[in-house]
Amino acid sequence: GANALTMWLTLATFVGYAVIYTVVLKPLTPQNIVIGGASGAMPPVLGWAAVRGEVGHEALILCLIIFLWTPPHFWALALYRAEDYRRAGLPMLPVTHGNEFTRLQVLLYTFVLFAATLLPFVSGMSGWFYLASALVLGALFIVHAWKLWRAYSDALARKTFRFSILHLSLLFAALLVDHYLGLLLR
Repeated sequence: GANALTMWLTLATFVGYAVIYTVVLKPLTPQNIVIGGASGAMPPVLGWAAVRGEVGHEALILCLIIFLWTPPHFWALALYRAEDYRRAGLPMLPVTHGNEFTRLQVLLYTFVLFAATLLPFVSGMSGWFYLASALVLGALFIVHAWKLWRAYSDALARKTFRFSILHLSLLFAALLVDHYLGLLLR
């Protein structure tokens, strides 16, 4: 069953998302995605706390990966939906700082994300299969972000957005496969 730690973390996540992000940050600052991304990155921490009764470094690494993935993911979407955000009066980064600045941020965050995705291997949480997967997936995400930064088009923004979903899904799948490979090879 759940425990008090999980309950408090879930409450903090809910307040962070429903109140701090949705009510306060989203309509006020173009950094809404960065700051609000903390709530969206909490599921690994919540799951870890529910199962283990504590927050391990492994959960924090997974949380960090999702946190750093969130800006390039949503800013790629915001680039090709900028007019929708403008009409809605929401201060997304492409609306407040322009297309070129946003594309640079997507690229920079993708590089930082790439480094963070190596932490499961560096910390001993995963093995070689995950590392190889993280390197390939990270390089592909950087290629998408680089192309988007160099020459904008709605099509490239959409491709980057869609690839970001595939990137995170396959990255976490690789972590799971790596875990079971480790069990089989013991």
